[in-house]
Amino acid sequence: MSRALYGPGGFFVADTGPADHFRTSVHASPAFAAALLRLITEVDTALGHPSRLDVVDVGAGRGELLHGLLRLVASTPAVGGAVGVSGEPTRSGRSGLIPPRAGSPETLTPTASAGASAEAAPMVAARPSLAQRVRFTAVEYAARPENLPEEINWTSEIPAGITGVLLATEWLDNVPLDVAVHTEDGWRYVLVDPESGAESIGEPASPDDLDWLKTWWPSPTSPTSTNSAPDWTSALTSADATSESESGFGAARPAQGSSLTARSRPGCPETPHSAHRAEIGRSRDEAWANAVQKISRGLAVAVDYGHLRETRPVDGTLTGYRDGRQVPPVPDGSSDVTAHVAMDSVASAGAAVARCAYSLVLQREALRALGADGGRPPLSMAGTDPAGYVRALAAASQVAELTDPVGLGGHWWLRQPVGIPLGRAVAR
Repeated sequence: MSRALYGPGGFFVADTGPADHFRTSVHASPAFAAALLRLITEVDTALGHPSRLDVVDVGAGRGELLHGLLRLVASTPAVGGAVGVSGEPTRSGRSGLIPPRAGSPETLTPTASAGASAEAAPMVAARPSLAQRVRFTAVEYAARPENLPEEINWTSEIPAGITGVLLATEWLDNVPLDVAVHTEDGWRYVLVDPESGAESIGEPASPDDLDWLKTWWPSPTSPTSTNSAPDWTSALTSADATSESESGFGAARPAQGSSLTARSRPGCPETPHSAHRAEIGRSRDEAWANAVQKISRGLAVAVDYGHLRETRPVDGTLTGYRDGRQVPPVPDGSSDVTAHVAMDSVASAGAAVARCAYSLVLQREALRALGADGGRPPLSMAGTDPAGYVRALAAASQVAELTDPVGLGGHWWLRQPVGIPLGRAVAR
């Protein structure tokens, strides 16, 4: 999987990038970047408006998200003002926005609420704007795109000493992992022919992988295993009590084609269909913990499709994508190979490093908390401002796609603060 995705000629380092093969929230609408900018603004306030605010995008693709954020930051007023769900400044009647609440980014200057004293005005005016202080860094193994703005740094490794926000949108699902199948003598690795995709059963899982499986992926013989993650780390919301259909399992990358469990080309032998499979997320835990460790102060945000311990998919989620279609996950470098993320396990690993409680909610809740609700504009607007009504309707449609519970809205948002309190939108 590692060679197929990131080796010479691998899927993520060759050609024009993943945007040609599947749609993520970043590609679906500029409203996604607008919501993240609101979150970045909240973190900036919590950090006391540092002279340098880092925004690091891990698994940056071809820099689409940071390019969008750069445009929004450049167009946002230096003091006050909010960005709408379509990336435009907000205004009365704007579709898709929840009315501003007291203390929200729409009612705050960069230092204080709208009720701040007049004495504070000179200090606010003297502070450099967000556009002057923000530093964008894309982390990606592919070569730097030729048309990427020079304001965006490009590197293959996560920088240390981050003060600001680390973003990881659909990165963890492509962190390579091993797959195991539960047999009569316990968990064994699944082996795969990298050319044909044919599968076979291999050696027993290692002690470290067995420990992870016992804690995070219950076997058929012990569905109520007493091994569990330390509970001091979690700050889960009511979204944790969702059913499997709401857990993000069905929220794969938008594509058409074969089922989520397709694993080999027609005619190739594979592991028994009835086998209980598991995707060992230990590598994802380590990757996320390492990312969180790079933050001095700020917030780490992972957005991905995933599942929780109580609703692990029995047959796994390993699949592939190519040219806008879902295909068997043959690791030959010609297609994406991906598996849903064990979000609670990843969250626990990050919290153990940060020593702070995390927040884990579904995307539809996270975006609504940041002001995007997908509401239709009032019909009366069609008579007074027809062009504005059409734009607002299009923006609402985009937000509706981002918050659809059986689509992108079913993704999980994991937010891990480091050295700062959970903000309003983060804690919701």
